[in-house]
Amino acid sequence: MAKSHPVDAHVGTRMRQRRTLLGMSQTKLGDAVGLTFQQVQKYERGSNRVGSSRLYEFAKALDVPVSYFFDEMPGNVLAGRPMAARVKKGSGFGEAGTPFAVEKDPLVKRETLQLVRAYYKIREPSVRKRIYELVKTMGSSGSNTERARK
Repeated sequence: MAKSHPVDAHVGTRMRQRRTLLGMSQTKLGDAVGLTFQQVQKYERGSNRVGSSRLYEFAKALDVPVSYFFDEMPGNVLAGRPMAARVKKGSGFGEAGTPFAVEKDPLVKRETLQLVRAYYKIREPSVRKRIYELVKTMGSSGSNTERARK
């Protein structure tokens, strides 16, 4: 099996992030765009390339602009590719020098997406704000604890 193109993998990751954030199953997304859940899986893994018309359909089904799928793409994603030399610096494709490591990004973890979804289900704004402040405080005190151990 050929290795996925890094751009296809990034687009698939962003698709999975948005679908999970919406609480949508692969089957439901597939139904919305006329695909099976297995085909959606292949797109999310980056093993199938998404054509422009299909990407447009995914964007509509996930209620995002097409550009969403390319947001946060690392600038070095095309390093070593022949066309990469032709892409000018500052062309809008991600952050220069950011390593392309999906596994290390906490924003793509299912736990993070479920936490964000649960957070926004809290209807009372004042309760949501207190939870936000609590988590922020706990996070900063945790990093202080880590520094103290070193």
